[in-house]
Amino acid sequence: MTEITFRRATAADAAAIADLRVDSWRTTNRGVMPDAYLDGMRADESTEMWLQVLNADLPTIAVFVAEAGTELVGFAAGMLLMPEKFDLNAELTAIYLKPIAQRGGVGRRLLSMIASTLQLQGATGLLVWVIAGNQAARQFYEQMGAELLIEQPFTWDGLDLMETGYGWRDLTALRQACAE
Repeated sequence: MTEITFRRATAADAAAIADLRVDSWRTTNRGVMPDAYLDGMRADESTEMWLQVLNADLPTIAVFVAEAGTELVGFAAGMLLMPEKFDLNAELTAIYLKPIAQRGGVGRRLLSMIASTLQLQGATGLLVWVIAGNQAARQFYEQMGAELLIEQPFTWDGLDLMETGYGWRDLTALRQACAE
C-alpha cells in the first residue's frame, strides 16, 4: 500500500469526505439499518454541510484526513462541546476509513490527532456516539480504552435506532493508547 499521509482537511476535501462517509455507512450499517435508507443516502447532500464546517475555520472544530497518494482513505472530525455531556467537553463526531486503510493504525492516528488538537483548545475528555449494532466501531473504541457510558434509543432521519455513548476522561491516556 502507498504511504499514508495525514493533514488538516480543507474545503477542497468536502466531496471526498462526504463520499467516504456514505460508503462507510453503507458498509458498516448494512443489516443494522434498513437497506432502503442506506441505498438512498447521497453524498452530495452532505457535501454542503462539510463545506460549511471546513470553511468555518473555527479552533473548536478539528477535521483531519488520511491520504494514500491523492486518494482520501480516511477522515476524522471532532469539536468542543458546549454544554458538556457526561462531564466530557469534546466529541469525536466522525471517524471513517476505507477498508484498505483499516487495521493498519490509520484510525488510531486520526483519533490521536483529534484528541491532541482538541486538548490544545481546552478539552479534557472526549465523547463518541456509535450505532449500537456497529460492533467493529465499538470494539475499536473499547480497544482504545473508552468507557461505556450509555446505551439508549434515538431517532435518526425518522428511524428508531439504538446508540451507544463511549467516553475518554483522560486525553493524554487516549493519545498514549493510540500510539501503542
